Amino acid sequence: METIVVGITGASGSIYGLRLVEELLRSGKQVSLLLTNAGRQVLALETGLQLAEKPAECLAQLRSHFAAGAELQHYGLNDFFAPVASGSSAPDAVVICPCSMGTAGRIAAGLSDNLLERVADVALKEQKKLLLVPRETPFNQIHLENLLRLSKAGAQVLPAMPAFYQKPQSVEDLVDFVVGKTLDSLGVEHQLFPRWGVEK
Repeated sequence: METIVVGITGASGSIYGLRLVEELLRSGKQVSLLLTNAGRQVLALETGLQLAEKPAECLAQLRSHFAAGAELQHYGLNDFFAPVASGSSAPDAVVICPCSMGTAGRIAAGLSDNLLERVADVALKEQKKLLLVPRETPFNQIHLENLLRLSKAGAQVLPAMPAFYQKPQSVEDLVDFVVGKTLDSLGVEHQLFPRWGVEK
């Protein structure tokens, strides 16, 4: 079974990460969800989903939220013994959605101060897919240089920029477009938005 790590950081747009996890589970993927401390706070603010800090309690809440079982895992940020922390058991892909500029900067600098940064580093060194979904505006020069550095290192940068050609009728439609583009980059089939030039 394909294993994908999804990281949710403190950038606005945590709904993108939740929706992505939902679709990955629906597609039969093994998902490990990692949350930064700021990501947990923003998630609660934006979605009302209050997650416990203790990993075991958080995992139980997440499995309840997504109606999932063993296919959904969660590890604490300081758990460097988690399987996904090692290149010998590297996940097939890592998606940080949304990705804060702080997280992007630390990964670009090669820092691994927490499990999410370590997993991103593992993806780069093992030449696995690393996909960053930044949700920041405007970008300053440091942001842009970090994103370029990551792109040159092998990461893919997919900004959370919804399209409007599909005539979205709701916020959910806008979210689904970004999540759908993310799934496209992962090679996961979906029906979240109509394709350009393709009739329904």
